[in-house]
Amino acid sequence: MLYAHAAPALTRQVYLLTGRRTLSLEAVERAFHQAWGRWPEVVADPDPVGWVRAAAYEYALSPWHRFRRAHRHADKAPAHPADRTLMDAMLALPPVHRRTVLLYDGIGLDLPDTAAETEATTPTAGNRLLRAHAMLAARVPELAGAPPEKLSALLHHRLGALRPAVPLDPRPAPAVRGAGEQRTRRRSRAVFGLTAVIAVATAYTVSTAPTEYVPPLAPGTSVSGVPPLSGPQQQTERSSALHHKLRNDPAAGPARLAPKGE
Repeated sequence: MLYAHAAPALTRQVYLLTGRRTLSLEAVERAFHQAWGRWPEVVADPDPVGWVRAAAYEYALSPWHRFRRAHRHADKAPAHPADRTLMDAMLALPPVHRRTVLLYDGIGLDLPDTAAETEATTPTAGNRLLRAHAMLAARVPELAGAPPEKLSALLHHRLGALRPAVPLDPRPAPAVRGAGEQRTRRRSRAVFGLTAVIAVATAYTVSTAPTEYVPPLAPGTSVSGVPPLSGPQQQTERSSALHHKLRNDPAAGPARLAPKGE
C-alpha cells in the first residue's frame, strides 16, 4: 500500500523541511487525501510517491501557516548539539533553497528532477543549491571544511542520521482516510447549505423587487429669469383630512358666501 510504504519517510522529510511535527503529519495526511481523491491520476504517474511528496511539500511550505498559532513556532529542538545545529541551519534557509537541498542532498534526486519538482530550470536549481550549500557551511562547522565535491554526500549522511526530539509516527491509513472522508462530507454539507441560502435570498429578492422603473421627476430650473413651472403641492394626509372636513361642514360652501334671505 502506498500510504504504508511512503508515509513514514514523507513525514520525516516534511519535518526536516519545517521543524514542526504537527504540520508534518497534517501535510502528509492532506497530500494522501488529494491522492486518494485523484487516484487514477496518481496511479498513472511514473512516480506516485513523488506526486504525494510534491503535494505534501507544497502544503507544508504554504506561507499561510505563519498565521496559525499552532504552527507559529518550531517544535523542541533535537537533543544532540550537532543535530540541533544542522536543524537550525536548515530552517534558516529560504523555503525554496531548503526544498532544493532536501530533494537533492536528502533524498538523492538528480538536478533535473530537483528542478522539475521545484518548478525551476536546471541552472536555477543548481544556483540555489550552491547558495544553500554556502549558507549551510557557514553555520555548520562540520560542513565548513568539506570540499565541494563531498559536501552533498556529507549532507545526505547528516540529514539521514538526524534524530528529531519528537515522535514522527503517522496515523494508520484507515484513520487518515476516515478523517478525510468526514472532512469531505462536512465540506459538501456546507456547500449545499450555502447554495440553499443563496437560492432563498435570490427568490426573496425576485419576489420583492419592483417590476418596473419609475424615474424620479427632475426639479424645474429657471430659464432666462423666468421661474420654473410649479403647481400646487401634493396634499398630505393631514391636509386631505382638513379639506374633507371643510367641504362637509354646514358653514362651508357657496351658501356661506352667498346667503339667501329667509
